[in-house]
Amino acid sequence: MTEAPVKRPSDLPLRAVAGAAMIAVALTALYFGGIVFWLLCAVAAVFMMAEWSDLHQATGKNKRLGQYALFVPLALMSPWGAGPHFLALGLLAGAAFFVVIVTGRRALAGGVLYVGLPVMALLLIREQQPGGLLYTVWALALVWACDIGAYFSGRTFGGPKLSPTISPNKTWAGLIGGVILASVFAAAMHQVYGLPLRLALATPLLAVLAVLGDLYESWLKRRAGVKDSGTVLPGHGGVLDRLDGVVPVAPLAAVLVVLPLLLA
Repeated sequence: MTEAPVKRPSDLPLRAVAGAAMIAVALTALYFGGIVFWLLCAVAAVFMMAEWSDLHQATGKNKRLGQYALFVPLALMSPWGAGPHFLALGLLAGAAFFVVIVTGRRALAGGVLYVGLPVMALLLIREQQPGGLLYTVWALALVWACDIGAYFSGRTFGGPKLSPTISPNKTWAGLIGGVILASVFAAAMHQVYGLPLRLALATPLLAVLAVLGDLYESWLKRRAGVKDSGTVLPGHGGVLDRLDGVVPVAPLAAVLVVLPLLLA
């Protein structure tokens, strides 16, 4: 998530094209759902775990072990497995416990949960019938809208920094702009597509969480002394760089979507 002109202006077309392509891929996988969406989530999760390992100086066999341990619950979450339910949640906790016991690295074990929980949440939201497609688009697109609003309002208005010691390019104007655009998007989804009002009203809070997720990953990168979490995405860095806002948003979005359905 970026809100200020940290890239050269000549990089903006590449970032825009790459960003549009990633959104198109995500929406296509969302539309088909099932094994297609699971595969996209699983591939993204494996890259995210690798980048998390790099940010925490876990290399070699420890890095691979973290990826292997994560993939066990990911496989169970597939349509060919038990799906993203309580058994998968238990396996995620078990995988994290296994990693910390074998490697002695609590941060690496934390990465299993940091990556696995939002993936499970997105898969759980998508499988809700009816409305799973609408709910998942909302959960992802509010983060995209927040990102876009923060970028352009930060560039336009500048002003006081949000957290200069962690991310000098982020401003309060960017935060406000991101929250406003995400909220407008959710209101439009409510009016046009019937997004439940409780989800539209929760969107400003989720947008703030998306910004906090971005700040947390910025702190991790600053601590590790790197500019990006990876290089796999042209003009955007790593997969963690693109999904840092989704990480805190997806689990809470899943609770907001699923809990009222269970209580109904």
